[in-house]
Amino acid sequence: MSVVKTRALLVDVARQLFAKNGFENTSMNDIAVVANKGRRTLYTYFNSKEEIYLAVIQTELERLFERMEEVARKNISPEEKLVQLIFAHLDVMKEAVYRNGNLRAEFFRDIWKVEAVRKNFDKNEVNLFRRILNEGIDKGVFDLRNVRLTAEIMHYCLKGCEVPYIYGRYAAQNAEELYPYVRNMVFKSFGRNLRFN
Repeated sequence: MSVVKTRALLVDVARQLFAKNGFENTSMNDIAVVANKGRRTLYTYFNSKEEIYLAVIQTELERLFERMEEVARKNISPEEKLVQLIFAHLDVMKEAVYRNGNLRAEFFRDIWKVEAVRKNFDKNEVNLFRRILNEGIDKGVFDLRNVRLTAEIMHYCLKGCEVPYIYGRYAAQNAEELYPYVRNMVFKSFGRNLRFN
């Protein structure tokens, strides 16, 4: 098995064990046994359980960004891309939290560690928003003076929506019900020549 595949296996096994048993109740030995690898192999890749925990979070963020990149590559209008990016972000974050069961509590309790791992993702997300906003300006549908600041505000607003969205605290019962409101907000906030079709 290649180095990359072995590392990915160890991260996935750790994620499953953290989700099932929680971070505190999972040992490095548990991870090695379930992965069918020796402890020495595990320590070749990770120095500590905390390090593998951060790798799990990094893997989840990479999955989220891949989904957002898929949306950005779609052949749809820039305004529709922004709406779909917002929901891709929220839905993948929600999936990650629910897929990871007991790890969910660790994720929210240890938010500063998560934030440290998120820095690169956050920067990439802001750049992705900037790319789509510039695309909209080039196509004459967005009218913005400061793209960088707009992208940062979008990112932080979206980040602030994560926990309420994950726990269903919006008045809307589901994403389909929430979709027209988000779409209307994007279309009216950035538009110049937007068509509602």
